[in-house]
Amino acid sequence: MQINRQQLFIASCLALMVTGLSFGIRAGILDQLGVAFQLDKSQLASITATAFWGFPLAIVIGGLVVDIIGMKKLLVAAFIFHFLGIILTVFASGFWTLFLSTLLVGLANGTVEAACNPLVAGMYTEEKTTKLNHFHLWFPSGIVIGTVIAFALNKAGIGWQVQVGTMLIPTIYYGYLFSKLDFPVTERVASGVSYGGMIAAVANPLFIVMFILMFGTAITELFTGQWINVLLKNVTDNALLLLTLETGVMVLGRAFAKPVLKMITPQALLVVSAALAALGIFMFTVVTGPMLYLAAIIFGMGVCFFWPTMLGFVNTNLPKTGALGLNLMGGAGMFAVSIFTLIMGDYYDSIQKSAGGNETLAGQAVLKATLVIPIFLVVAFVVLVMYMKGRSKKTAAAVQA
Repeated sequence: MQINRQQLFIASCLALMVTGLSFGIRAGILDQLGVAFQLDKSQLASITATAFWGFPLAIVIGGLVVDIIGMKKLLVAAFIFHFLGIILTVFASGFWTLFLSTLLVGLANGTVEAACNPLVAGMYTEEKTTKLNHFHLWFPSGIVIGTVIAFALNKAGIGWQVQVGTMLIPTIYYGYLFSKLDFPVTERVASGVSYGGMIAAVANPLFIVMFILMFGTAITELFTGQWINVLLKNVTDNALLLLTLETGVMVLGRAFAKPVLKMITPQALLVVSAALAALGIFMFTVVTGPMLYLAAIIFGMGVCFFWPTMLGFVNTNLPKTGALGLNLMGGAGMFAVSIFTLIMGDYYDSIQKSAGGNETLAGQAVLKATLVIPIFLVVAFVVLVMYMKGRSKKTAAAVQA
């Protein structure tokens, strides 16, 4: 068996790009779906949230079985879920078909990460956080491409069905690439850590803390991005372009993760990220016009490193957690986003009704509620920095002794 590390990495990036495409295109057509099928914001939130709870369902189950069945079989399943989800969305006839199709896409997205996160971490053990950042830049890349497709085809008067259908091209291609490649075993299997040892490792208090903090980083990044077109549509005519700009910043940031991580520790980077994300969301609530683009840039800089750095921190500092640790982290993030989306969908509708149909006030109220999360994260990550400094000193003292 010959392992082609470069081709596996390229195929993984392409599969992750499809997950970003689904995010970006869905964000671009959300309002159109509401009009086409006469759905209110609570129903749209239910559909959107389905992708976010389908993801953790797939990634957690995938994390439990990936060492047993292998990464290739998981990625075949991801291809099937993506293909069926896209086709069903194109031919959707109402709420329930949209619900099911979005669930299938969510399952596909989670299955991609369930296989590809441990694949990338295992192939690049010498620079896990850097390569996870490089891998995860293809999620915002997919969002950028997806939002550009949605924006351009909307302007051209081309329907949302065609926009969704464009995802079939990269889906079929990544399925073909993975079908002809050989896969290594996971890092946990290669290093000889037992399955029971991996289960025990996720009970480590540091892992539990990072697991909880993943709720906040994921909500800050993904909820805000997915709903930006809805929340700011009456503040600017180009709300979708704000998402494109924000995610473009994320692509650039993750591409330069290596020099950034040479200058600053992952935990310190998380402090800076949370502070910038909080500032960006705050600006969304108070500025208008061209200043919104500055807010999008600042917000993009803030959320840029969240997801891959959280995964890299855990896999580097708690390597025995293996594929399960990586996938529990991803599952925690997406599950939190699904619950938060449902809550905010109802909150948006209630504020809008109490404000006499004022959508601008409803959007600002949701953003202000979301702002609390990155502010809390700043404090939490400062504590993490202090903890890791103390841990480093104890390790150094033990070595000297």
